[in-house]
Amino acid sequence: MAGDEHLRLFCALCLPGDVVDGIVEWQSRELRGGRLVPPGNLHVTLAFLGRRPAAELPLVAGALREAAVGAGGLRLRLRGYRETRSVAMLTFEDEGGRATALAERLQVRLEALGVYRREGRPWLPHVTVLRFRDRPHLSPALPGLPAEVVPSDAAVFISRLRRGGAEYESVEAVALGG
Repeated sequence: MAGDEHLRLFCALCLPGDVVDGIVEWQSRELRGGRLVPPGNLHVTLAFLGRRPAAELPLVAGALREAAVGAGGLRLRLRGYRETRSVAMLTFEDEGGRATALAERLQVRLEALGVYRREGRPWLPHVTVLRFRDRPHLSPALPGLPAEVVPSDAAVFISRLRRGGAEYESVEAVALGG
């Protein structure tokens, strides 16, 4: 990557394979009226940085590594289904607040580096499952996921916009807990 190149970056919790499989099966059965988010794009965003100079990638990865120290034991419990004006998502309860604390630590570090500005609303653990132009107003049954979703790692991703939708590439993964 050239130093003057720009990348769309975000940091996210990676989901266990059985959780991804359960969401994919549920998507195909319950969701319609838009474009399903593919299995490789299912994640819980910690911070979306947007378009940033490629030279900042090592700083972002360092911030994620630092924030992940001591961040083990994250447990998310499926709460519900929700639609916004352009996406549908599965929302989660953050048992013990550990995922929220990780997101906060990461966002503070990224802000201190000058590469991120927090949103005005509180962080919400969620997985985007459907993108649409016209809101489908669905009320699907919830997927049968494990009682607790336990992410074991987080990663910095590059998001490349393609004709068929965004394509995500994990460029650095870190184990939660250090």
